[in-house]
Amino acid sequence: MEHVAALTAELLETDRTAGARRAAPAALRAVASVRPAASATSAAERSALMELLQVAAWILFDAERHGISQRLSRRALALARILPEEARSVELLVLSVLCLQEEHLGRPVASLRISSSVLAGRDLPARVAAIFHVREARARARLRQGHRALWSLAAARELLADGPCERDPSWTWWFDRSELDGHHGLALADLGDLDGAASLLHEAAAAGDAPAYRSLFSTELASVLARAGAWRETDAWLSGLVESVPDIGSVRALNALARTTRTIERGPRVPRALRDTGGHLAASLRKETGPAHPAFRAVRRS
Repeated sequence: MEHVAALTAELLETDRTAGARRAAPAALRAVASVRPAASATSAAERSALMELLQVAAWILFDAERHGISQRLSRRALALARILPEEARSVELLVLSVLCLQEEHLGRPVASLRISSSVLAGRDLPARVAAIFHVREARARARLRQGHRALWSLAAARELLADGPCERDPSWTWWFDRSELDGHHGLALADLGDLDGAASLLHEAAAAGDAPAYRSLFSTELASVLARAGAWRETDAWLSGLVESVPDIGSVRALNALARTTRTIERGPRVPRALRDTGGHLAASLRKETGPAHPAFRAVRRS
């Protein structure tokens, strides 16, 4: 059990500081190295294994390795559901990742099914309820249910404003105002409010000492600015991101930058300076995500 807990702690630290690109190979090795769930003889052993599987599933999601990520999430859920009730709160974290993943993969109906089920069926701690209201909002925004999406975001913001409570699980530490602002911005972008989305994503991107995956909010801001045709602002923001590409640990964030380069390539009346910036960015992305890059090689294999 101590060995599994140590693996989990190491993965969490690598993901927090360096991101999924660097943590994904280690996550795959860690999962392969532990004994199967059937050999776990105590609730403590099953709980430790469940947490390792959940952390690995999150990392592989952010590395865009969705098939294996979802398989690990399902294994974590199966373990969670045979634990004593007081040890099962991580089940909700697994469901929150699955919910986000379904939306990310373009399946908002499946995402909404998960979030609505959790919100309807449990007496949730405030911060957990806020997380699932955000998941619900993202799915509804994808479905163009603007009024209901905004209602869910308002509910999440109200719950978060109340501050931490004793019932909040320890795993909710990452859900703060910056996280909410980022997801609110992404929901507004899906609803077509690009100005509102840019403002909130800028707030989320400005937060200091954030986990590595939150580079996603910076890269999504570039995408929103380009979609809005705000070429000068896009160039200014991208110019600051080009040099940081080697340090971006989230593959989702790199993919958002790749979408931005395509928007620039296809855009009307794009200034030459921005086309040059887009070209530099595309070259940097090719270097970082090419099959020869050692930090990315293990992540690309299915």
